[in-house]
Amino acid sequence: MSRKPLVREVPPTTWYFRHPRYLRYMSREVTSIFVGAYCVLLVVGLQSLSSGEAAWEDFLMALRSPASIAFQFLALIATVYHAATWFNATQKAMPLQIGEDFVAGNIISGAHYVAWAVLSVGVLIIAGVF
Repeated sequence: MSRKPLVREVPPTTWYFRHPRYLRYMSREVTSIFVGAYCVLLVVGLQSLSSGEAAWEDFLMALRSPASIAFQFLALIATVYHAATWFNATQKAMPLQIGEDFVAGNIISGAHYVAWAVLSVGVLIIAGVF
């Protein structure tokens, strides 16, 4: 007598809709596409900067287009979400132990947010905004 093996059907592209935790995980992973695309944009900017003043001016004009501004806004939102979800995950990814006790998770995440704010203000000061 042969038995039928159990075959669990998993939809190949919609498995993450089953649970909100999976959806949050996939939304964080999708934001990395925007982060990577913005990194490519920065590399293209460096390449145009090294090509001369005319290429640099053309690059700056391209950045002023409505599509580029929309992409930069989406990339900013995606990057902030990506960073915030990583900072919230660090308390589980790298627990800090001092002696026998572990540091509270909110202190670890809070330290990351404070460092982010300090570095952001430093960059804005260097850029001449403040």
